[in-house]
Amino acid sequence: MLLLAAVLAPDSVGAACAPSALTVAVDIGHGPASPGATSARGRSEHAFNQELAARVRDHLVSRGVAARLVLTEAGGAPDLWDRPRLARAMGANLLLSIHHDSVQPQYLERGDLEGRPARFSRHAQGHSLFVSSKNPASDASLAAARAIGRALADWGLAPSLHHAEPIPGENRPLLDKALGIHDFADLIVLKTAAMPAVLVEAGVIVHPEEETRLRDPFHQDMLAEAIARGVLEACPVLTGQP
Repeated sequence: MLLLAAVLAPDSVGAACAPSALTVAVDIGHGPASPGATSARGRSEHAFNQELAARVRDHLVSRGVAARLVLTEAGGAPDLWDRPRLARAMGANLLLSIHHDSVQPQYLERGDLEGRPARFSRHAQGHSLFVSSKNPASDASLAAARAIGRALADWGLAPSLHHAEPIPGENRPLLDKALGIHDFADLIVLKTAAMPAVLVEAGVIVHPEEETRLRDPFHQDMLAEAIARGVLEACPVLTGQP
């Protein structure tokens, strides 16, 4: 169920571009064999990614966009290098990779959370957006990221800038501080995509309070609505329509 389906009519954004001209490959970050970060309460990042990616796809489809999850023929998680190839095979105008975030190990602390041992951090919270300057359509990638960032800001959501910290493992160049957009030049899924590509870190799951928000269906729907609306705003540049 799309809780926010009526917030904006499908033709209220991207009016200069027919949504049916747009194909979006929605990548579910990580997979069962490599599940990514672990949340403050012990849930895998991949589980968060699955939920949000499905909502993003549904919001896009409800607006007339041809949106599909990037999966193997058997319905599993593709190899990292295969994800851009599968996106190209489906004729995607945009590869959108959905992730959830953590922090560097030095910021994690051990303690009790709701009566259970846990590793968590309140060092950072908020979303982050990534593009690759080595992507062959880097300008269009940045345009799409900015449109998504503006839509997230419309909901009052603030980005995290912890990936720009000058420390090992971070130090990603900031392309747009206000919208939390970073250049991750050598990230495989972004760099090797033949089409514009954006990676969304929806929030920091090691932050206990943010983890709770990220599991809330309304918050998930709010994120998905913003991402879909941003993609539609970027439709003209993604499809080359006037």
